[in-house]
Amino acid sequence: MTTRYWVGVASREHVRLGIQGGFSQLCHGKAQPLKRMAVGDWLIYYSPKERFDEVVPCQKFTAIGQVVGEKAYPFEMSPGFIPYRRDVGFLNADDVPIRPLIDQLSFIRDKGRWGYAFRFGQLEIPKSDFEVIATSMLGYDPNHG
Repeated sequence: MTTRYWVGVASREHVRLGIQGGFSQLCHGKAQPLKRMAVGDWLIYYSPKERFDEVVPCQKFTAIGQVVGEKAYPFEMSPGFIPYRRDVGFLNADDVPIRPLIDQLSFIRDKGRWGYAFRFGQLEIPKSDFEVIATSMLGYDPNHG
């Protein structure tokens, strides 16, 4: 099976909760984005904002990890809100601003309107783009040590 590479979009605050708990939630808890991923796939989070309910910009890649959970599963966060999660093994990584990387990322087709690439909350990216981001966050490419 071929490894795939994904970017998920969430506030930095929400990403931190996922890192602490070893899980991913995407697109406000929908199951389908998580079902697109397979064990061994890589996920990088991009955080447009610091907090979900505020306007303070973050504009950084804020987490990187590998999917370890076999399936998406429901998790009751509060009465009436039961989002889906998928277990992810996150690596210790630095937050990296997106702006210095924009010109190197092929999935951002319109460099002047780069935020448009993230509008759906999850996107698959080429391995070469993953390597650019991962090397910036980790100092190395996790696929090659």
